[in-house]
Amino acid sequence: MSRQSPLALFVGIPNPTLSPDEIALFRETNPLGLFVGRRNLREPNQVKALIESFREAVGRDDAPVFTDQEGGRVQHLDAGPWPLFRSFGQFAELARHDLALARKALRLSSSAMGTMMSELGLTSGCSPVLDLVFPTTSAVIGARSFGAGPKLVATLGREVVEGLLETGNMPIMKHIPGHGRATLDSHKERPLVDTSKEMLLATDFRPFIDLKDTPWAMVAHVVYSVYDNEQPASVSPIMHDVIRNDLGYDGVLISDCIFMNALEGTMPERVKQVLDAGYDIALHSHGDVADSAAAAKAARPLSAAAVRRIAAAAARLGSQRVNVADVHAQVEDIFASALVS
Repeated sequence: MSRQSPLALFVGIPNPTLSPDEIALFRETNPLGLFVGRRNLREPNQVKALIESFREAVGRDDAPVFTDQEGGRVQHLDAGPWPLFRSFGQFAELARHDLALARKALRLSSSAMGTMMSELGLTSGCSPVLDLVFPTTSAVIGARSFGAGPKLVATLGREVVEGLLETGNMPIMKHIPGHGRATLDSHKERPLVDTSKEMLLATDFRPFIDLKDTPWAMVAHVVYSVYDNEQPASVSPIMHDVIRNDLGYDGVLISDCIFMNALEGTMPERVKQVLDAGYDIALHSHGDVADSAAAAKAARPLSAAAVRRIAAAAARLGSQRVNVADVHAQVEDIFASALVS
């Protein structure tokens, strides 16, 4: 490619189509990827056209396009044409009755969801959530989690990772190194976790260590005071090194959305904070043309290490497809036969 490497940045858009100004901006600045949400997703043909237009603008057929598609209350493909998927908390409840059956159902569900996204051209649904959940955990996690047990979270998380990979959809474990002990919602406030290193490594961090071969991970906007009592992990060089060294993670690291109130400063300043901390990519998932232009100006090209990690991740994607409706029905039959709602 003669062009400079893409910017270490995901951008968002306000509408279901790209405007001429957005196309011109993306053609000029070449952000790595696009993040789409409910506001952008209407029906299959529209989604495919949107993705194609973004990829044409940046000149890369494989430019990543992400959404949030976990199941439960976090699934942006929730309009009429698409089936609704169960939350991770529901699979955890099934696991309490029958772990083997829960693993089977979750693998089927992940394969169906991965197929659905891959057929639309979506690269990832930013899943699975590997955060633990405790009585004091912020409700922002809740049923998005598999529970409080690190071993069960890792066991069920593995089914999601493998089910997505085999259907060509990129798993992204979140929110590394763990949002579970945070009592505040990082969308609204800056959470502080005041727990010992030994406890964090044995509990909250453990699922991420066990699934450290997951190709991508999304970094939490949470302060872990025992390591860095000032900066959230997503903008902390100290926490970057903890994730790379103590957790042993060598995959792609992308920040959580920088629009969240846990961070401080302007959006361009936040882009710079994420990248200065050593992370591969900043996620700027909202905004209009002016916002995206400012974020692009603050960003920089992907590092050589990030390019290597992204390529290694893409090489792991399979090409299997399942019949989404049939497999989704199988999952529902499993829950019905197990008498678990």
